Formats: sequence, structure tokens, C-alpha cells
Amino acid sequence: MTVKNLLEVFGTWKAEEKPLVVASVFETAGSTYSKTGAHMLINGDGEFSGMLSGGCLEGDLAEHAKIALSSGIPRVVTYDLGDNENELWGLGVGCDGLMHIFLLPIYVEKGYEPFKAIADGLGGDKTLVSITVIESDIDDLPIGTSMVVVDEKLTFSNVDVQFEKEISEIIGSVAVNQKSQTSDFGVGHEHARLLCSVLKPPPSILVLGGGLDAAPVVRFAAELGWKVTLQDHRPAYIEAGDFDKAEKILCVPVDNLSEAVDLNCYAGAIVMSHHLDNDRKYLHQLSQSCVGYIGLLGPLARRQRILQELGEVGRELETRLHGPAGLDIGGRGPASIALSIIAEMHKNLMCESDS
Repeated sequence: MTVKNLLEVFGTWKAEEKPLVVASVFETAGSTYSKTGAHMLINGDGEFSGMLSGGCLEGDLAEHAKIALSSGIPRVVTYDLGDNENELWGLGVGCDGLMHIFLLPIYVEKGYEPFKAIADGLGGDKTLVSITVIESDIDDLPIGTSMVVVDEKLTFSNVDVQFEKEISEIIGSVAVNQKSQTSDFGVGHEHARLLCSVLKPPPSILVLGGGLDAAPVVRFAAELGWKVTLQDHRPAYIEAGDFDKAEKILCVPVDNLSEAVDLNCYAGAIVMSHHLDNDRKYLHQLSQSCVGYIGLLGPLARRQRILQELGEVGRELETRLHGPAGLDIGGRGPASIALSIIAEMHKNLMCESDS
């Protein structure tokens, strides 16, 4: 389940005014499907969107969610995935991991906060940090209290104003580290534990070339929930291609690409026009951007020729350029080559993100 899918389901359930539970992983040990900061939604009917365990625990988790909704009280559920005794209950999945999950009920009467603020933030292109109190013996900071900050701007808070400044400092530190974690918060002898989640919108990628081999690239990227822009200067290629999964389709002259879109909005780009001069022009424009991953279709000799023709621009571009694009998985044919390209892009974008 992608971020895009999760937001779509939330929109549907919100419109139906269903009571919901936000399930969040806040601590793990050993081998687990999800790590700290992972989320899923569960409604009052036991339906869920997203997965925290790959499908092993979600049914049981839905039962705990119903209890949280009926009581209105957040709760913690712990799963020992290596506990053989749980096999009696159908939960002995044998992963030898431990997972602690926080269940936060949210209701239409309270505007579905804080998840509405999270959803609104993820609908844009900014990274956000959400803070949720998961343990507390501080009277004025109850369990379930939350803050959401999008691009350093506070978009939701039901935290007592006396604590906002100090918790905002924690948010700032988490935003710099770009890693979900739990943090301790103390007032005198009283203590609280905070789940600090770093949430990022789906990456936007640019596919430059609308040949037949571009269709599976667009399709696989969209399956991951990425926002795909397809560009080709030839209207016939656009019309003939299967690009329904692209969020945006451009048909502008090659030289005008950087004028038609803000290239800095894209995390990755794949250059695959199958035309030497056009590929060179695309790369020249991409070199002026901060696009982190740039893939170039074609053999190594072709890449070297283009870089040589680009001169100084080519030398500056070389550290970001992946060509031949794609992981070496023995791909043959459009689908397998597209798989290798998307896999390499995913590795580059996600590893960079996690670091």
C-alpha cells in the first residue's frame, strides 16, 4: 500500500464519516516487516489500509482497534513475532522480531486530527514531522496528544502551549536527522515518551521519452505510488503510448523542458528519447537542476560520447548520472529493463532518504 493509496482510502473513509484508528509502529527489535514510524489506518468495520506486518497481524490488530474506538482511549499492542506460544492463536509467524504498535482513535467530531493534518501535508511536496505522546505521567500532556509540522510550519497541535516550544525543538532535531524515532520528554520528575515520525510525500520522477519502452517505466513507478511526469516532443508518441498512469503528460520542444516545468521538483529522471541530440539536450538542462538520480538509457559508449560532447557540463553531471540505467538483473525486453531502471532508482532514492 503506497502513500497515495493510503491518502485515497482516508479521503473515502473521511467522506463516509467512519471512526478510524491510526496504527503506528514505535519500537521494534529483531526482524520485522515495518520499522519505527510506519503507519496504517483501520476503520470501525475492521477494514484496513496499509500493512505493518505483511498481512500476518493485521486481522488481530483490527480487533484491538475496535476496542480503542469503543473506549476512545489510545492503546499499545505488542507482538512477539518469535513467540511459539502464539502459534496457538495463529500468530506464531516465526520472524524472531518484536513490534510495539500505538493505536490512536480519531473521529469525525474532532476533524480526524492529527491524521488530517498529516494527509494534507503528504498531499503536497514537503516533508513533515508528526509527534504523538505514547507514554506520559505528565498531567497536562496526556497520551495521544499530537503536533504536526510541515516544512517548519506548525499545522496542527493539541499540545498544551507550555510544552510547545520544547517539543518544537525536538521536532527540529528530528527533521534534521530525517529519521523516525522515539524521544524522551521530561518536566521535573514527570516523564513522557514521544513518537517522532518523519513522513515524506511520494517522489516525483520525470520520464523523458515516450517510446514503447517508456510505458512499463511509467506503470511500475505509478505502482509504487510515485508521481510520474512523461515528456515527449512528438505528439504521435504521446497518443500512441499507454501512459494512463502518468500524473502529468508534457509535449513541449526538447529545448523548452526547463521552461515548461521546475526540474528541481523532481527526485529522479530517466532520459530515454532514443535520439542522441535530444538526450544530450535533456541532460544539459538536468545538469542545471538538483535532480538526485539521472538515468540514461543506452550502452556505456553512448553515455561517454554524450558526456564528452557536453564538456564541462558533462563532467559536473557524471556523479549523478547512471548509464546504462538500471541494475544488472539480466533484463531483456521493455518490461524487465523497466524493472531494472525502477529498481535502481528506488535504491538510489530510498537509500539516500534513509541516510
